Amino acid sequence: MNAARLAGSLLAAGLAASSAAAVAQQPPSGAKTVLISGSSTVYPFSVAAIEAYKSKAPRGLNFKATAIGTSAGFRDFCSGKLSIAAASRPINSAELKRCAAADVRFIELPVAFDAITVVVNPSNSFAKQISTAQLRTLWNKQAQGKIQRWSQVNPAWPNTAIKLCGPGQDSGTYDTFNKAINGNTSDSRQDYTASEDDNVLVACVAKNPGALGYFGYDYYQANRNRLRALAVQGTTGTVLPSVESVQASRYLPLSRPLFFYVNDQALKSNPAIRAMVTNTLDRGVQIAEKAGVIPLKDSTYRLVTNKLYRNVLGSAFAGQLPIGLTVGQVLERSFDEHKKPQFR
Repeated sequence: MNAARLAGSLLAAGLAASSAAAVAQQPPSGAKTVLISGSSTVYPFSVAAIEAYKSKAPRGLNFKATAIGTSAGFRDFCSGKLSIAAASRPINSAELKRCAAADVRFIELPVAFDAITVVVNPSNSFAKQISTAQLRTLWNKQAQGKIQRWSQVNPAWPNTAIKLCGPGQDSGTYDTFNKAINGNTSDSRQDYTASEDDNVLVACVAKNPGALGYFGYDYYQANRNRLRALAVQGTTGTVLPSVESVQASRYLPLSRPLFFYVNDQALKSNPAIRAMVTNTLDRGVQIAEKAGVIPLKDSTYRLVTNKLYRNVLGSAFAGQLPIGLTVGQVLERSFDEHKKPQFR
């Protein structure tokens, strides 16, 4: 079923439930904090979503966002410690098993898109674009201790040292980049400045004239005066990351969906969590734009809201990373209500 037909069939069911009604209900008595934790890439979106809901939140209930990396967020989520996991990749097969073993059921909600952005220091006058093959030469495991100069990546570039800055192994960006570029989530050199905090990576590139790094588009957007993005020669040509190139499915293979994973029991036991998530989807475009990530279309956010109200449990990705799929393909798969039982 194509995305338009899928949207029509789901939206025909109507959005009868009202977020305002959910807001009116009060959470259990006593001060509480609901944590949205995980991806550093999704963190600005989480903060903006909390800010957008603040005036509607019941008294005595606070929402807080932290950035610890997608994998670390899923560890907490699948052990029942977390109501909402922010993720820059779909849940993987091992995490699905951990959630199932702990009887943690969830709804997987796409909230935005991202372009993994390859950046250099603004003083770099020679590198304007880079191919996926050159990125593989630079970042694969075999490059460790060997590929250390710009000229080794491109003979036309100077024979000067290259400083690498990238996500740590708990980051969903690390997983997605290495799957897209090196073919495996764990095929990465380790002799680089690594952090799950993207602000550390921004500073690493901004302070080193010979640096190259990669991280989420929102952190590039917030630091455009300190960084320069490289166009990436991928499956659709040589393309700069942008809202337009991602929405048009041209920035491949380094575009990806971003998610909220919401604990089903938390949704049922705390109406304010449902109200907050619904408010986030209702205002998704504005929240995404404020956070600097790439929004879905308004009609798609309504589709995601319908998925929430229909209580469609489980992951639509069967534990796999959707590398190289178009925006439409990712969304169509995400809204599939006929998944195999083991992934529900």
